[in-house]
Amino acid sequence: MAKRLSVIDVDRCVGCQLCIYACARREGHAGTEGARIDVRSAGGMRRGFVVIVCRACDDPPCARACTTGALVPRDGGGVRWAADQCTACGACREACPFGAIQRDSEDHPLVCVYCGTCARYCPHGVLALEEIERSDDAAR
Repeated sequence: MAKRLSVIDVDRCVGCQLCIYACARREGHAGTEGARIDVRSAGGMRRGFVVIVCRACDDPPCARACTTGALVPRDGGGVRWAADQCTACGACREACPFGAIQRDSEDHPLVCVYCGTCARYCPHGVLALEEIERSDDAAR
């Protein structure tokens, strides 16, 4: 089954950014560079935080916007990134309605790989990696 990262309860987010650090660490970075997830303030502690993750769209607008085929739709939604095809034009980032595509220091897109590392390191249960039923599985 395909997997998708889900925000289970954003109200439990305290902005600690452990999810960001865990994601970046998985990619071999010591700070936040390289993370495929973001946490932003919604207006201070009173208003809470916004957790920005790839929603694993069935028909991803980021892939449709990519003119080189560097973002390939994957079974179950979301995309996979083909580095050798990417020109770092930024069209995919502009096309994502959720702002879920981060970028590296060379402006290449950083797209969630649906590994669940960020969810495992979230101490407040804000995130979960969920198995999702593919649309063709539902038809069977």
